[in-house]
Amino acid sequence: MNAWKSGVLKVSGRGIRRSVATLAVLALSLSSCGSHKSSAAENAVTESPPLKAIASIKELMDSTVDPSADGLWNSVWIVSNANGVDKHQPRTDEEWHEVRRHAITLIESMNLAMIPGRPAAPSGTKAGLGELTPQQIDAMVKANRPEFDEFAGAVRESAVEALAAIDHKDPEALSRIGGEIDERCEACHTTFWYPNSKRPNK
Repeated sequence: MNAWKSGVLKVSGRGIRRSVATLAVLALSLSSCGSHKSSAAENAVTESPPLKAIASIKELMDSTVDPSADGLWNSVWIVSNANGVDKHQPRTDEEWHEVRRHAITLIESMNLAMIPGRPAAPSGTKAGLGELTPQQIDAMVKANRPEFDEFAGAVRESAVEALAAIDHKDPEALSRIGGEIDERCEACHTTFWYPNSKRPNK
């Protein structure tokens, strides 16, 4: 029978079923393709990028940890002399913002310090006076990784407290917390760098 009549296409029931089935398969294929792409995109977002330690701990200390800690320690101090008491502290918003930068840097530096595989010092570095060799420090850190991370985490938490003091513009609290940061840094140093020295409390 001619499918065309009066300009209208007539399709048999079998043809309709075949067409519907074809469309269903096509829709399912497109849906599966879209789902696969969506899943791949989600995995790309949720998977953490690999972290690779490039600089040594010594270089990290020299580049970020020491300058940021010094910035906090030097932000508040008191000197008494014959002329009276000289109190130094941040006073303007710009000065407080500068100190805040140091706190942020110290916080994130401790996160960087905890990336596994970071060597103690660049190749060829000699041990300082009273210090273990870089190879000995590496072995100490590897054998006592949880303790090393605990020290770094303690400094980080003190730096977070310093950040809160800065945001509240509280120089007294900042000075007190600065002392805690110093003690916690030294506790790590006397554990992993010069363990034969007298060790302060954490």
